[in-house]
Order: sequence, then C-alpha cells, then structure tokens
Amino acid sequence: MKQFLLLVLSFMTLSACKTYSENEIKIFDQQIQEYIKKNKLNLDASPSGLYYKEMTKGEGKLIQYGDKVSISYKGKLLNGQAFDYQKKPIEFEVRGLIAGWKEALLSSRKGSELLLIIPPQLGYGDRKLDNIPPNSILYYELKVVDVK
Repeated sequence: MKQFLLLVLSFMTLSACKTYSENEIKIFDQQIQEYIKKNKLNLDASPSGLYYKEMTKGEGKLIQYGDKVSISYKGKLLNGQAFDYQKKPIEFEVRGLIAGWKEALLSSRKGSELLLIIPPQLGYGDRKLDNIPPNSILYYELKVVDVK
C-alpha cells in the first residue's frame, strides 16, 4: 500500500510540472553559469542540472529519503530578490521537497551548510507562487540543523 501511495504521489508531482525541452534546459544552464561567473562562485554541477557547494561539512549518517530534516534557509532569485527567509529551523519530510533540495540533502548530513542554484526543472517549474515567478532559477543557502 505504501509503495502504491508513493507511486501515485510521484505521478502527480511529475504530471503537475512542465516537461522542458533540451533547448530550454540549456538556456537555464547558461543563465546559471553566467550568474556563477559574475559572482565568482565555485560550485559543482550534477548531471541533473543542480549547482551546489557544501560550505560546511556535516557529521553523522547521510540523510535518507524517509528522514525528516529541520532546516533554516534563505531563498532568492538570481536578480537578488529574496522570496523566503527562515532563520528559525522548519521541519520537512525529505520526500516532500522540490527535487533540487532532495538531491542536495541526500548527499548531506546534520550540520551541513549548502549553497544551491536550482533550475526550474528541479524547482517549481512553470508554477507561479506568491513571490516566485514561473520558470525561476532559485538560489538557496541551507543549514541542516537536525535530522530525524
């Protein structure tokens, strides 16, 4: 039953987001690379299109898909406009997060501090949120405060 529910939720998540063409993904990647160069950042790129850096290494076991994490974070668009800031840690289930956060967190530990640049296909896609326009590239600074 649990596997069926996960399958249904995965399908709903995938079907709710736009599928991007190779050209669109390439354009997002070029925008990210220009931002990185302009701001003299040293980030690694994953095959999925996520750009990241573990600024502070955490300790303990790697975060798992079924874990709950307490995270404080700052989020902004590449133009510098802040859209969210959570100084007090908030608890999330890893499985319920956007793909870019999941990918980064699954290679992190309690105490990790991460810098992420997330293309739309790993973020909120073409959905419009209160302070985030559709197809936005997202910049996050995350601190993993606790893992359960």
